Amino acid sequence: MTSQPVSVQITDGVAHVRMDNPPVNALGVALREGLMDALAELEHNDDVTSVLLIGQPKAFSAGADITEFGTGTSSPTLPELVARLEDFPKPVVAAITGVALGGGLELAMAAHARVALPTAKLGLPEISLGLIPGAGGTGRLPRLVGPQRALELILGGKQISAEAALKDGLVDAVLDGVSGFETEAARWTAEFAASGEPVRTQDRTDKIADAAAKPGTVVELAATALRKVKDPFAGKAAVEAVTAGIEESFERGTVVERAKFQERLKSSESAAQRYLFAAERAARKPRNLDPAAARDVKQAGVVGAGTMGGGIAMALASAGIPVTVVEAQQEALERGLGMIEKNLSVSVSHGSRTENQAAQQRALITGTMEYADLGDADLVIEAAFEDLQVKKEIFATLDHNVKPEAVLATNTSYLNIDEIAAGTEHAERVLGMHFFSPANVMPLVEVVRGGQTSPEALATGFATARRIGKTPVVVGVCHGFVGNRMLEVRSRQAEQLLLEGALPSQVDDVLTNFGFRMGPFAMADMAGLDIGWRNRKAQGTTAPIGDALCETGRYGQKTGSGYYSYEGRERRNDPAVTEIIERVSAEHNVTRREISNEEILERLLFPMINEGARILEEKIADRASDIDVIWVKGYNWPAYRGGPMWYADQMGAAVVVERLTHYAEATGDASLRPAQALQESADGGVSLTEGA
Repeated sequence: MTSQPVSVQITDGVAHVRMDNPPVNALGVALREGLMDALAELEHNDDVTSVLLIGQPKAFSAGADITEFGTGTSSPTLPELVARLEDFPKPVVAAITGVALGGGLELAMAAHARVALPTAKLGLPEISLGLIPGAGGTGRLPRLVGPQRALELILGGKQISAEAALKDGLVDAVLDGVSGFETEAARWTAEFAASGEPVRTQDRTDKIADAAAKPGTVVELAATALRKVKDPFAGKAAVEAVTAGIEESFERGTVVERAKFQERLKSSESAAQRYLFAAERAARKPRNLDPAAARDVKQAGVVGAGTMGGGIAMALASAGIPVTVVEAQQEALERGLGMIEKNLSVSVSHGSRTENQAAQQRALITGTMEYADLGDADLVIEAAFEDLQVKKEIFATLDHNVKPEAVLATNTSYLNIDEIAAGTEHAERVLGMHFFSPANVMPLVEVVRGGQTSPEALATGFATARRIGKTPVVVGVCHGFVGNRMLEVRSRQAEQLLLEGALPSQVDDVLTNFGFRMGPFAMADMAGLDIGWRNRKAQGTTAPIGDALCETGRYGQKTGSGYYSYEGRERRNDPAVTEIIERVSAEHNVTRREISNEEILERLLFPMINEGARILEEKIADRASDIDVIWVKGYNWPAYRGGPMWYADQMGAAVVVERLTHYAEATGDASLRPAQALQESADGGVSLTEGA
């Protein structure tokens, strides 16, 4: 009996219902119809005592078909299918291989039991699209794992392993699959069916009883997770649905859940995150890059054991790549390796790694002071001090110590890749791989294509970044590439706002209210003001207020004072900073005034958008959406606002052009005049991100 993309085979009373909708078993209308048809036939088949629902090896189901969102989903809808499965009169077991995500996990939770392979991953990632589960997930998950764990999974959107799911109660058994997973799952299903009448997930109340008896418990349990959620609007909606499902009834919870799902689906926040989802997929396919040209990296090297070098080494080792770390001095090498050891130990204590995983990664990292020890490396990443001459010397040394086919990458944040490559005998094998701190945590890597970078070198850097779990975006050569070039523009405006009348806390508050986790001055204090001061001296530039703070020894958190004063990490406004700002303003003959929050936001964001338009004109970035991915993944631009170029489209390019023109005239700053690409977008009514 077959109804594509669903097939059914009955063996010893167990109906094997197989979902086959490549590549990830997305629950589109054809698959939903096939499952409904199969259930209708099996319900009245006396030869069937139970049902085993299975998917493909790589995916039980990765969830709903995202292309159907907002198009008026055809019946049977996913909630209808899920309800039909749960109410099926014969025991149903979901056998999870690969991933069970979103709607796929909601389908599995509606089964009467769940088994999984040890390699399976489960999760409800809807929050990453600005949505909430919409097929009963907010009601069923708390009944399986308890309210607090359910809130963590729904609001965090993270995938968990089969073993973790077993511990939580989300699955009933993990089967090793030695004799064939489907065979073992069918045997388990037959035993389950013989053990008695199954209980519907929605009827399980033991794990929610305490929360149901005490109104307000769910909101209280959600408080910590809500503070970390990337989309506060979707987070609040999810908590409301979970609350209704526990404090009122499962039925009431599904009503609230569906209403909130539809509300979020129509929201600008969800539209932004669905745009980013597509933007990330587009960034995986850079123009003029052949993935097949990538060389296999079996051994890697890192030059520099500081914060960045150590983080890069950890990232490589976490992907199973042996890595040799080179330092010029023994003391620096020991300090760097010690920091790696400390970070691994902390990750074990926090539960993000097992002790066994930490030991495996530790064994893959070797330290040395000899460049000759990089002779077998297929890729070497330089992460030394941000000084052009230092880097050129390192690359000249690497040139004579690595094999001819090895790829050489620099982690520079600002410097010219082509100048670094020019000092080598094989400039074609040099590229940039700009990681973000901490490199073992932050997801973004700007993969910088130099003027002579070969297709093989570029593809190797890009593929390696993906292999170690990063989001690589290909960019061209210019000062600061994409992210830091735009950040520098924002920093100049932030400094100017202080001169004209704002204070650090007002500027920072405007950006955190917009959705950033930190404002520019709190971030500068955390990074260390002396770093920027040193760079400005090297470039012959100034930041009057930032320089004045450094001249008094205020370097940020590490000295207990910067734009703020600190007790530990707790920051406070400091009257001494106000005095310095007012003095510097007077020295520059600037009459201070009250500045509105609206002006601050426009002065910080619109020049960034303008610089992004120039970056597109210069073809430093392939597409506007690449710029948005860089800012969301590397600079904590709030995902629910889509990135600076998306934000410009929502505001309207004409509005951005008008305000930039106003500020250029008001301040006399010619750099604020609208870029040609932005002006053309405004004149033609064309979206910057259209087709991006």
